[in-house]
Formats: sequence, C-alpha cells, structure tokens
Amino acid sequence: MLSCFAASIAYGISEISIHTVWSALTDFNGSKEHVIIRTVRLPRALIALVVGACLGAAGAIMQALTRNPLASPDILGVNQGAALLMVLSIFFMDDGSLMSRTWFAMIGAALAAVLVYGLSSIGHRGLTPLKLTLAGATVALLLSSITQGILILHERSLDEMRFWLAGSVAGRDIQLFLQAVPFMVIGILLAILLSKQINLLSLGDDVAYGLGQKIVTVKLLSLAAVVLLTGSAVSVAGPIGFIGLAVPHIVRSLIGSDYRWVFPYSAVLGAITLLAADIGARFFYEVPIGVMTALIGAPFFIFLARRSVH
Repeated sequence: MLSCFAASIAYGISEISIHTVWSALTDFNGSKEHVIIRTVRLPRALIALVVGACLGAAGAIMQALTRNPLASPDILGVNQGAALLMVLSIFFMDDGSLMSRTWFAMIGAALAAVLVYGLSSIGHRGLTPLKLTLAGATVALLLSSITQGILILHERSLDEMRFWLAGSVAGRDIQLFLQAVPFMVIGILLAILLSKQINLLSLGDDVAYGLGQKIVTVKLLSLAAVVLLTGSAVSVAGPIGFIGLAVPHIVRSLIGSDYRWVFPYSAVLGAITLLAADIGARFFYEVPIGVMTALIGAPFFIFLARRSVH
C-alpha cells in the first residue's frame, strides 16, 4: 500500500514537472523572463548537452582505439586542428556559410588526427601510448600557436574568435548548431554501431583479426566517428578540453569496459558534465566553460599521467 502511494506521488510529481516545462516552452506570455528562457537559457543548455555528449563519446572511442588512457580530442590535438581550420575559413572566406565552417572544422580534425597518428608511428617500436601522447601534445601546441598567430594578424578574426577559442556555449549561433546536429547524430550512431567491433579490437589487433574482424575498416569508421563528433562540437562551442579525457574513465570505473555500454554512457555523462560546468561558469562572472573544464580536468590528467608512468 505504501509503495503504491509513493509511486502515485512520484507519478504526480513527474506529471507536474513535465507539464510545467512544456508550459514554459509553449505558453509564451511575453514576459522578460520567458524571453530570456526561450532565446538564451534553453538554447545554451541544449548546446551544452549535445556538445558534451559528442566530446564524451569521442574521447571513449579514441581511448578504445589507441588503448591509451590519456587519449582524448584535446590531448591529441584534434580539437586544435578543428579550431585552426575554422579560423582559416574566417581569415580567407569572410562571407563563408555556416555549413562551410562546420566542414572546415571536421577537415581540420581529420588532418590533425592523421598527423598525430603518423608521427607517433615513426620509429622501430611503432605506435606506443607514450609516443602517441607526446606527438599529440606537440601537434596540439603547434596548431594552437599557428591559430594565435593568424588571429594576431587578422584583427576581425581575433574579436570574433577570442571567446570561442576559450571554449564557450554562451551566445552561440543556434543556426550553426542546427547545421552541425546531423553530423553529431551520425557520429553518435556510428560509435554505438561499432561498439561490438571495438570491443574485439580492445583485445588486440591479432585477436580481432583471428575472430574475423576487418580491422582497417573498423578503425577508419571509428576515426570518421571521432572526426564527426569532434569537428561538429568544436565548430559550435570551440575547443573545450578534458571532457573527452575524464568522462570515459569515470564511466568505465562504474560499468566496466564493455564499449556497447561505455559509448552511450560516456555521451550521457559528457552531456551532464558539460551542462554542470556551464552552470558553474555562470557563478564566476560568466567565464568561458573551457576554463571550468580545465580547472576540473587538469588535476585528473596529472593523476592519469602519474598512474600510467608507474
């Protein structure tokens, strides 16, 4: 009896909450508060959720493919590659469309990923987690320096991109977000569809090959998923760091290493984490959300680096 009563109360609360939210979105009363919710708060929260989901899933894919606990879009320079091509598109194409900027971001992410992978594969020992991390950090620093140099030479780009480069979901162009959503959805779906094959790859290439997996095809499709997720997220919110690094580790500590669950849970936790970071950023005079994620993620990165070395 008591359980039925509690269930009925919970159901009533959920009905009230859903009705309240729906009314807030649809029953426009013309008040200043309602205008702010519909035009500022709601789009900002939605962008934070979707971008966080993309970064969380992208980080999980990269760590699974490379078997490197330090792999993430920002550590391996993929974010910086997307940002550089975005800045170049503004520098050379002042009247470029929103869609062209999204495409430039994804091309930059792909080129950076290929460059890091190629550099880390040089040498007689081939690709190792340490070489991958060092190559990624070096490429990230190089691309970031080039981006800053271009912005100094092009004052209009500096004014337009300065806040974006720090990583922010405040005041984002909702049309640019809507242009990027299809790529984000495709990237998430591709990651989920590849999760079973990536489970086998995590056991080693030889084992996966022996079980009949097409290793090259799976890796290329996984790279495509990373490019779609990272490029579209960076084109909307800038190069936000540490979400892709920390979230997959937290998820694996909670549910294990089955990537059929790690990928979707990383997307969900990434969305929640970035939204929480954005809410926290509002209490510090609207600092860019990238600053908040860095404050949280930097100690986590140091912890992972020390544990990997030992």
